[in-house]
Amino acid sequence: MKITFIGAGSLIFTRRLLVDLVRLPFPREGIEVALVDINERRLSYITRIAQRIFAENGIPIERITATTDRRAVLEGSQYVFISILVGDIEAIRKDIEIPLRYGVDQCIGDTIGPGGVFRALRTAPVILDICRDIAELCPEAFVFNYTNPMSILCWVVEEEYPSLRFYGLCHSVQHTAKQIAEYMGWPLEDLEYWVAGINHQAWFLELRLRGRDVYPLLREKAWDPEIAKKDTTRVEMLKYLGYFVTESSGHNSEYNPWFRKRPDLLQRFTPGGGWNGETGFILKLYGKDRESYEQELERVASGTEPISYEESEEYGMKIIYALEGGGIFRANINLPNRGTITNLPPQCIVEVPCFVEKGRIRPAFVGDLPLQLAALNRMVVQSQEMAVHGILEKRRDYIYYALYYDPLTAAVLSLDEIKKMVDDMFEAEREYLPNEWYHS
Repeated sequence: MKITFIGAGSLIFTRRLLVDLVRLPFPREGIEVALVDINERRLSYITRIAQRIFAENGIPIERITATTDRRAVLEGSQYVFISILVGDIEAIRKDIEIPLRYGVDQCIGDTIGPGGVFRALRTAPVILDICRDIAELCPEAFVFNYTNPMSILCWVVEEEYPSLRFYGLCHSVQHTAKQIAEYMGWPLEDLEYWVAGINHQAWFLELRLRGRDVYPLLREKAWDPEIAKKDTTRVEMLKYLGYFVTESSGHNSEYNPWFRKRPDLLQRFTPGGGWNGETGFILKLYGKDRESYEQELERVASGTEPISYEESEEYGMKIIYALEGGGIFRANINLPNRGTITNLPPQCIVEVPCFVEKGRIRPAFVGDLPLQLAALNRMVVQSQEMAVHGILEKRRDYIYYALYYDPLTAAVLSLDEIKKMVDDMFEAEREYLPNEWYHS
């Protein structure tokens, strides 16, 4: 069983997934891992950490290959994980600071809105290059993408490489379930839930505790001011829309027109900073936090800090175990809708419960979302769709349209202001984008 990690030096995913890998009852002699990253320093860190994980669990470290050339290792891969970042901290700074000059205030800006669309413009060409290599060298592989903006990238791949088994994985459903359990004082292992929607905006449609419907208790809890302080915008939406949404409150505040369009609303709905909605919080995550993370990597790689072998909340290895015949596993996965959610467009990317079993992934039928939830999802989906067409057809007008209809951007700016902002971003990010965008 060969697993290839592209973007192996990512901040979060590879180490967690490697720990999950060695926890599962796979035959040790059959495991082969390839680590790929264009950043040689980060690749060195994760290679040494992987070797340590393997050595501490009785797996020969010779089963690990590290390279900056993905084509050298893709052949024979049965599973491929992608977690890449295209553009450095300065590109992300432009994603945040240029829109902010126009009044569009983002917390993370990696999913939709000006930051999400321009991250997609930078990232999609690289993802498509990777998929071209996968289609040539290991076309039957299951490909799991952890890279944002999740929905736009999965949609672009579906348009260009529909035969690939390409799926998007995220941990926002698991995070949210854990947070709900903590808010309510419930054991997480006793919580049952049914979640569907789009990535970073999926909805807890059902919530049960040992078989009992406990949604009325959560809705009542929403009026507790102590909970609202911790998770302000999601609790506000629970009060007025009736359902709890995935992703943090800061992230969530960017995907709708209600919370970030005026200074007084920002002060009211993004208290406490950080993940609750701090302006440009992503710059901290990719700045000082990234530096401290590399220091931690060195401590782990050198053996001066212990490795925790607790199971992570990531779905990746549990999915592989089920695909290899280890039973049936249910996970929320991003994939083309095709009628799974009947009141969202069939071509869009949805995040829905899927049943994973030997050799296949089957999405569950969800049906109609409540109308008020589908309406907000469709606002985001229509912006994603125009961004996808803009990327694939290299049409700047579609990028304008994507942001004309973006819920937050449209709540703040006029049409001419949005167009000017987009042009400024294109000019400022010229070094990160394909030349085709500048030939007209």
